[in-house]
Amino acid sequence: MKLNWPSVGPIVGATGPDEARVFIRAGEEVLGKDQRRCFGALRWRVVGDAVWSLPIFNKLSPIFDFSCVFVLQNLVPATPYEYQVGWFFADAELDHVQALASDLQWPAPEPDFELSFTTGPAVNSAPRRYIVGSCRYVLRLFGGNFFDDRGDKTFRSVLEQIAGGQSVDALLMIGDQIYADDLKGVAPDRTMDQFLERYRAVFAQEYIRKLMARVPTYMILDDHEIEDNWPAGATGSERASKYVCAMHAYQIYQCSHGPLFKSDGDRIEGTLSHFWYSFRDGCADWFVMDSRTERVLEPGDRRMVSDKQMNALLEWLDDGSGNVKFIVTSVPVFPDMKSDKDDKWDAFPKQRLQILDFIHSRQIRKVVFVSGDVHCSFTCELRLDDGNDGFLVHQIVSSSFFWPLPHMRQSSFGFGEALKGTGNRRYVSKRISEVYSQDNFGRIEVEPNSVVVSFYERKGDPLGGATKLVL
Repeated sequence: MKLNWPSVGPIVGATGPDEARVFIRAGEEVLGKDQRRCFGALRWRVVGDAVWSLPIFNKLSPIFDFSCVFVLQNLVPATPYEYQVGWFFADAELDHVQALASDLQWPAPEPDFELSFTTGPAVNSAPRRYIVGSCRYVLRLFGGNFFDDRGDKTFRSVLEQIAGGQSVDALLMIGDQIYADDLKGVAPDRTMDQFLERYRAVFAQEYIRKLMARVPTYMILDDHEIEDNWPAGATGSERASKYVCAMHAYQIYQCSHGPLFKSDGDRIEGTLSHFWYSFRDGCADWFVMDSRTERVLEPGDRRMVSDKQMNALLEWLDDGSGNVKFIVTSVPVFPDMKSDKDDKWDAFPKQRLQILDFIHSRQIRKVVFVSGDVHCSFTCELRLDDGNDGFLVHQIVSSSFFWPLPHMRQSSFGFGEALKGTGNRRYVSKRISEVYSQDNFGRIEVEPNSVVVSFYERKGDPLGGATKLVL
């Protein structure tokens, strides 16, 4: 039986020392009126080995836009693997399909595709290398089929770095992976089909697809996966319709291959009760916050996140791992904004202070916030105004992958000013890199006691020099 090449994916998702997840979606022919049952298949082997694993199979369900996630288990830490993947029609149940294992003809990948990944290290001291960024605007004009591929050149630059010997252990996409609200709401997505079509087109672009087929990718949403500044202008009907459609599509294309879903053998299972998550990768611990869908905007009770998420974050911070603690939050924690104040952490000073005071009181070291959203990139630090008690946290902002309109500049931020709402403890931010006001991506190189941050413009040229954060 000849297998077909996926129309979206493969996307290598959450990858640890002994497990990896791979997402695929079937071809467009599954969307016809006479829908047939279809399945995906995947096999893998250690690079250099002659023998492939037995294939694993998964049903491509129409409920999940004919996609599936394979869970590869019992892998060897810090080991390069290659894999083959495809999909096929079959009028049978899954247990009968598995009898076809010896009769599969695997599809050749599209040109220049490398289907590979490397498992995570088994030791906590291992250094790691990441690409981070957010905000890739892809215009879909007034419900039509014109998609802009300028932002995809960012990922071509990352692939060129890899080809040049700069290793990348994971890609973190930290918000606004799609813009469902074209032109500030002129032609927004509202229906399930519109959101799904948006993801298919955005994630099927050439270079991001080639990158995600070989580099483990972790994602979290911001507002434009739903609408600008969600939920500030949301009506009751939008919460009941648009939000439901947006989040179902988000779970299919961004959550499914991450670490949130539990695995049942070689497949994922269950339903989600929240969208934040954490994972460990060598000397780096990551807590990826959902700083968008749990917001409460009631006067006198403004909250960025739920109590459950806050408690999970604080427990994770205080777990004594000794690793570098990266906290991903799609909107920056500091410095305060000079405008657009209602959407960032300075509009939620009580919870921001709760996090900072906890870090201070427990004397937690090596904390780095990683954010996007603001269409410029920089690094900065936060200390107490007297600077005498050793409190120090860092902020890395990496945005935008591509944004066709004017970008924010240094004057948009309150560098050097005490954060609002911090009472007797005055936390003061300080800029420690230039503010880069053009499309770019960030590279984070992590050692047990230091982080080196570099920014590159969309076509790959370095922006300034690297900044070393001594933790």
